[in-house]
Amino acid sequence: MNAANAQGIGFPVSFEFFPPKTPEGADKLRVARQQLYALHPDFCSVTYGAGGSTQEGTFGTVREILAEGVSAASHFSCIGATRQSVREQLATLKAMGVKRLVALRGDLPSGYGAGGEFHYASDLVAFIRAETGRDFHIEVAAYPEVHPQARSPEADLEAYVAKVQAGADSAITQYFYNSDAYFRFIEDTQRLGAEVPVVPGIMPIGSSTQLMRFSDACGAEIPRWIRLRLQAFGDDTASIKAFGLDVVTDLCDQLRSAGVPALHFYTMNQSAATLEICRRLGI
Repeated sequence: MNAANAQGIGFPVSFEFFPPKTPEGADKLRVARQQLYALHPDFCSVTYGAGGSTQEGTFGTVREILAEGVSAASHFSCIGATRQSVREQLATLKAMGVKRLVALRGDLPSGYGAGGEFHYASDLVAFIRAETGRDFHIEVAAYPEVHPQARSPEADLEAYVAKVQAGADSAITQYFYNSDAYFRFIEDTQRLGAEVPVVPGIMPIGSSTQLMRFSDACGAEIPRWIRLRLQAFGDDTASIKAFGLDVVTDLCDQLRSAGVPALHFYTMNQSAATLEICRRLGI
């Protein structure tokens, strides 16, 4: 066994899923989850739609993961929420056996004004801590390449530090393909006193059009050389996937060699790419 494989054994990983919209989607996700459980994830997180629009689906998927014997983290957004509605949802999650939350400001549903009693994720983190003490491990979002709605890079760092000071235990980043952005973010936030573990979010590359669309929407940078290579492949899906596996495995290898605490995979409810990347890493 080579050194990279030896290093990979027992390396912590976690996976993100979204609530399926159809019975077929739910069946496919169950199959994908069972395949990914072979990697013994620390936890699996489930996303939450704009304004909590998928709350029922989120909680349902979280229940299934818990019933399968795996730790589940619910995304929890606060836009449009009241203190009472958050209090009730926290009680529901606690009764389900959830021990970990991913606390987010969240996106407004289209056509809505900015109602609710929480304006920032840091407000939500502080409220959860005040209401529930240490009942939940609280994850927050981190943006190594700056949140797309931030006024400035400095303002974005201040918003992140505020979440940590409000009581966050750790953070998961937006996905990125430039490891320097992650390392600079860690340096900047530690200089400002935010010392919690920051887990890189990893997005496998399976479709260039989907990746471009997501990245434009969320502000994740696709380095020019990657973008040009993907464009050059055109509709050659096999070449896109092979190239994507090489790029993302190399990124994960760089991050792990630098001592990141874990890797969090945005699976898009599929297992093949994540399984292959982890196999190559010896995880």
